[in-house]
Amino acid sequence: MQGLLSNFRNTMIVSFLLAVIMVVGYMSHYGSADSIFWQAVFRWLHTFFGILWIGLLYYFNFVQIRKMPDIPAELKPAVSKYIAPEALFWFRYAALATWIMGVILAFNRGYLVQAFTLGALDGFSVPQHTFIGVGMWLATIMFLNVWVFIWPNQKIALGLVDGDADAKAKAGKVAMLFSRTNTLLSLPMLVTMTMNQTIFG
Repeated sequence: MQGLLSNFRNTMIVSFLLAVIMVVGYMSHYGSADSIFWQAVFRWLHTFFGILWIGLLYYFNFVQIRKMPDIPAELKPAVSKYIAPEALFWFRYAALATWIMGVILAFNRGYLVQAFTLGALDGFSVPQHTFIGVGMWLATIMFLNVWVFIWPNQKIALGLVDGDADAKAKAGKVAMLFSRTNTLLSLPMLVTMTMNQTIFG
């Protein structure tokens, strides 16, 4: 067991295989791989990638950004050269996968267009479309912030692309501000994602 848990890749492979067994178990019990079953699968994937994305967003904002000024100068390269690039890899691809799974889920449930128009196509008479639409737009803005502003500026700030000291400082500030914007938007977004499913089904 120690050998399994000591290797991250093997741990995740076994976790994924156990999850697939559970998915197959649900399918066997449910008796069909219809649209309801696939909604459940997409919701699981959407939730997994969302936890990874928002978990890393919170790590950056609750821990790394706040504590970096306290780290002695000689130790900062350990974060900026090793930890941050790896965390940003998982961060940006988790954001992409979360957004894609969310769009697939909304399409599968039949309300993608209604949600992205905030319920306007229904004359704003279906509140769940408006509420989930607001959440989807907040998540879309957050997703775009990751790929259009945070990641390109982090590449400069971390020295992954060329830039002088002024460019790195400016890029670091821009990346931080957009990361904080995503943190600000995250709680209302999560309200819509969790409460909509519970209240409206």
